[in-house]
Amino acid sequence: MKVLIVSDTHRKNDNYFTVVEKERPDMVIHCGDAEGSEYALTQGAQCPVYIVLGNNDYFSNLPRELDLEIGPYKVWVTHGHNYYVSMGNEHIRREALVKGVDIVMYGHTHRPSVDRSGPVTSVNPGSLSYPRQEGHRPSYAVMELGGEDGFHIRMEYL
Repeated sequence: MKVLIVSDTHRKNDNYFTVVEKERPDMVIHCGDAEGSEYALTQGAQCPVYIVLGNNDYFSNLPRELDLEIGPYKVWVTHGHNYYVSMGNEHIRREALVKGVDIVMYGHTHRPSVDRSGPVTSVNPGSLSYPRQEGHRPSYAVMELGGEDGFHIRMEYL
């Protein structure tokens, strides 16, 4: 199973559609700040799409957080702004541990990261529209189930 993880598209969806076409995922997880593009993002994927509420998703009925099961893994999806992710991932990782999940996926910082230290894996795919990391390349993550460690997460850049 291939899961595409994106965040912070902020209604600039061209890169999203390019990535969906390139990766052809079995599932898409959007970690918030779609800014009203939920329908377009869902229809353009041709697979299940899960989107959570970001701090810029005004007047939206999106869920604030999601608890999903992907294969044998418990996954918690949130935008992250309520967990101080701009200051680091320590708080959200502690919260994920308390929730008993295997993986937490979040956005908000526009900076990609994968942290597999400890019992919880944290994934921030960065932003496909407004990247803030050095080099400012749009980014996303792909999670694939299987292999020696059960799942593999790779960061990709446009």
